[in-house]
Amino acid sequence: MRKLKETFRLPLIFDRRFLAYFHDILVAGVSFIVSLYLRVGDGIIHYTQALVPGVILFTVIAAAAYRLFGMNSGVWRYASLRDLMAIARAVTTTILVFLLLMFLVTRLEALPRSVPLINWFVLVVLLGGPRLLYRLAKDRRLAGILESNARDRIPVLLVGAGDEAEIFIRAMATDRDAAYRVVGILDDKGGRIGREIHGVKVLGRLAELSSVVGDLAAGGQCPRRLILTRPRARLSGTRLGALVEKCEALNLVLARLPDLTDFRDAVAEGPMTVRPIVIEDLLGRPQVALDKGAIDGLVAGRTVLVTGAGGTIGSELTRQIAQLKPRRLILLDHGEFNLYSIEMEMRENCPDLDCRAVLANVRDRNRMLEVFREEKPELVFHAAALKHVPMVELNPVEGVLTNVLGTRNVADAAIAAGAAAMVLISTDKAVRSTNVMGATKRIAECYCQALDIVASSGSKGWQTRFMTVRFGNVLGSTGSVVPLFSRQLRAGGPLTVTHPEVCRYFMTVREAVELVLQASAYGMNAGRDDRGRIFVLDMGQPVKIVDLARQMIRLAGLRPDKDIKITFTGLRPGEKLYEEMFAAAEPPEQTSAEGVLVASPRAVDLAILRRSLDELDAACATADAGRLQALLHHIVPDYRQLETEPLVVPPAEDPLPHQA
Repeated sequence: MRKLKETFRLPLIFDRRFLAYFHDILVAGVSFIVSLYLRVGDGIIHYTQALVPGVILFTVIAAAAYRLFGMNSGVWRYASLRDLMAIARAVTTTILVFLLLMFLVTRLEALPRSVPLINWFVLVVLLGGPRLLYRLAKDRRLAGILESNARDRIPVLLVGAGDEAEIFIRAMATDRDAAYRVVGILDDKGGRIGREIHGVKVLGRLAELSSVVGDLAAGGQCPRRLILTRPRARLSGTRLGALVEKCEALNLVLARLPDLTDFRDAVAEGPMTVRPIVIEDLLGRPQVALDKGAIDGLVAGRTVLVTGAGGTIGSELTRQIAQLKPRRLILLDHGEFNLYSIEMEMRENCPDLDCRAVLANVRDRNRMLEVFREEKPELVFHAAALKHVPMVELNPVEGVLTNVLGTRNVADAAIAAGAAAMVLISTDKAVRSTNVMGATKRIAECYCQALDIVASSGSKGWQTRFMTVRFGNVLGSTGSVVPLFSRQLRAGGPLTVTHPEVCRYFMTVREAVELVLQASAYGMNAGRDDRGRIFVLDMGQPVKIVDLARQMIRLAGLRPDKDIKITFTGLRPGEKLYEEMFAAAEPPEQTSAEGVLVASPRAVDLAILRRSLDELDAACATADAGRLQALLHHIVPDYRQLETEPLVVPPAEDPLPHQA
């Protein structure tokens, strides 16, 4: 009853909506008179006895139908097909109800029976016509304003003649403060070349960019930006990289529209915000279909503990896990500021989450046992590690203490607390390692492998599932090459690259963590055949670091080797030219989880491995570097230290032509 009252509640203030409602009610009565006149002409004087009650009844029914169908909730300025459909529904309902009542009262003998049909068309025209005329008048007036301001706008060329381009052009045409003026469209669908979208012509294909820009420049419409309207997934990183180079030659700034279906982006920046192309776009990685149900089932309702929670991977794990509704989330890190930062972020963004921050070091065995015994986590993500190759190479004892013995402490504490599973975050540097960091991570993999194999046999009395997820470099992580290049760019260069041939696998931190969760969810439901195996994320193709440097320079609007120099410094201790995701003896196998592969590296007997770890512990206690290296070689037979080779720098490539 309350809803019915609200539906038919008349407006109490004299505003535009009331005027529009009053107009529509008045039009209903007028339409009845006009319809009768169209049917009988001057003979309308013979129907005066039925005309007055008919007008009143028809108007009252129409007024109720308008409110019922929300016909006046639309804004006339933006009248559209949706408003026309609302008008049609309201008019149809009015006619049908009027016919029913007239039949019950007069058996339809008081009026010609064709009048209601005529009235339907007349009322639709009288309701829709003013709305259309009002919008046309507003658009014409605004078009005049926009045309007068057009010379102050940035001329742009769009790539893509789809829905996104249409929305962008319409937005620019209706926003008097818009910054851009669309002068043309490029599209690879040949059928649309020569056609127009809101008066903007599709001029050619993307491959014809140079000639199109030349033609526009000759006509005084030279574009200054090229805007990609397609979502990132539709343009490969290779093509995007080539496009960056071509735009540099044509003196164009390359930008893109956000994916209009991404709600977070639309809220944060507005759906029509033009963004610069960033280095992550150049990866060109296709979007992986995540198994949301399995990932939710992995975390929801469980107590989850994340070590290294303040680091790049750990903090992103924390953010994504928090969205999956865990029962409780424990953040563990030995860095006070990093831990404080992620805890404050959780308190601000997830105030209802039961979250605890624990300041502790994974090296402290007793502290780990105490925390795990107190919290009893069901799921553990072990992201704490020393990861910088040169730093660990100079401090091998610290690397072993954190990466090897710290992992042992966390794994043993997980078993003692009865955790359902522990996930070790590993690295591609564990494959045929040439540095201490990689060797220590491979030993950590071996320990988790051995524990998982023993748990599957049931011989030791624990059921904890141990999973290892291995992947390559994360773009933008602390100490990685992208922040280094950004800092060097701000300083005016040069950008320093260790070697012209050095390659690395890259992935965004968000995608890496999504796939870590996907792999973990898959591993929890995998059979015995997957016990002791390592999950490897599909990293795509490796990227040359020097190419990455050149692209970052171009994205900054500068020219490599002209505006910003690139210098080669030589490989650092323990660094190799090419990283590998799999050793020769562990060929990759596909899984049912998209983006996740499995490898089966050599497993080590748990009892033997534990004795070796005790020896490592003793060597660390005495800081015996020689003994430490010997043990690393013994536990990881394919670990070999590289001799630093003299750097031979090839001649610089001819710079791309640049249009002033």
